[in-house]
Amino acid sequence: MADVTGACGLPRRRTVLKAGLAAGLAGVLLPAIGACTPENRPGTLTVAGGEPGGFYLEFSTLLAESLQRHGVTDDAVALTTGGSLDNLQHLLTGKATFAVALADAAAQQLAATGTSDVGIAALGKVYENYVHCVVRKNSGIRDFTDLAGRTVAVGQPGSGTSLITPRLIDAAGLASAPAGAGAGAQAGAGARARAREKTISVVNLGLNDGLDALQGSSVDALFWSGGVPTAAIAAANKEAGLAFLDLSALIPAMRTRYGVFYDRVLIPEGGYEGTPAVWTVGVANLLLCRNDLDDGTVKKTVELLVDHAQELIPRSSLGLQFLSPESLINTAGLPLHPAAAAAYRTLHG
Repeated sequence: MADVTGACGLPRRRTVLKAGLAAGLAGVLLPAIGACTPENRPGTLTVAGGEPGGFYLEFSTLLAESLQRHGVTDDAVALTTGGSLDNLQHLLTGKATFAVALADAAAQQLAATGTSDVGIAALGKVYENYVHCVVRKNSGIRDFTDLAGRTVAVGQPGSGTSLITPRLIDAAGLASAPAGAGAGAQAGAGARARAREKTISVVNLGLNDGLDALQGSSVDALFWSGGVPTAAIAAANKEAGLAFLDLSALIPAMRTRYGVFYDRVLIPEGGYEGTPAVWTVGVANLLLCRNDLDDGTVKKTVELLVDHAQELIPRSSLGLQFLSPESLINTAGLPLHPAAAAAYRTLHG
């Protein structure tokens, strides 16, 4: 009988894959994978990542290293970007071969491109993003509604954070306005005061600039969507002492208004040093490519996700990974690249 176990008697990943994919792929008719030979191996592959200190760039760097290590390409590079929305544009304009992006951002892009000849496709669901609402521990802010009348950093343009934060504010029944904007020049003082009571002032700052502003008290909260722990937030927490708001009460309204991309997830106790557990909003993160990427590159990348998943998890990560057979194919309604679907079916056997 063939050996199906690895070290310590655990099942080999491919054996587990064959068992786990049966339900997800049963009854699905998938096209065959196109041929790929060593002669047509791409010279360079690029992976659109994210901001320094964030999980996107960590993951993308590990993926680029793995693509090169295992001969998928001669050279692979991770790109520093603004995040999900930026990454999707990098894909569509040919500046990146692969990109990581939030499922809600990918769905928005898919709706925008529609039946265009060049669009996006998924290679798999890779990990969970956790929406962080970060405040100073001594700020007195304990609830999302406490942010009304205050100034918050909502991510830089092009980031997934900049997409989800207005949705959170809307789901909470609050309004937002650019910091420094008046509540209506013609309104009386009483009307302006009432408007401020339900309005959050927002500034577009990314992770690192937002943390600087939070520590310097020029903003009262920072929104960030990333892995747990996010290195830059962990470092700031050690310096200044931070706290995280529970966002989970907003999930029903988020799902009703914007789709079923949003889940209740837990930032665990000690996920950031000295912090209690807190529930928040989770969004699946997808690995994407253009739908015209060659079949051979797609097939080899899927095999890498399955057989070398352990290389793709940042050492600091405590969050939920989707690099497992039963979840890689569950791409939140975004279609798999045909060669990725065929590869998963082949691995299923």
